[in-house]
Amino acid sequence: MKKIALAAAFATLATGAFAGNMVEPTMEPEVIVEDTSSSAGGILVPLLALVLIAAAAS
Repeated sequence: MKKIALAAAFATLATGAFAGNMVEPTMEPEVIVEDTSSSAGGILVPLLALVLIAAAAS
């Protein structure tokens, strides 16, 4: 009877030792927010150049 109790105690302790298995850490993906410019930014420079050319021509 003592051997059975001793074996049960060792079995209980052994399961706790393997419970915390090594797991590879996972990393959260980093979110990168990119600022978008307005669509008028590409049109503003040519319009300004046309106004300057028209002012110089007159």
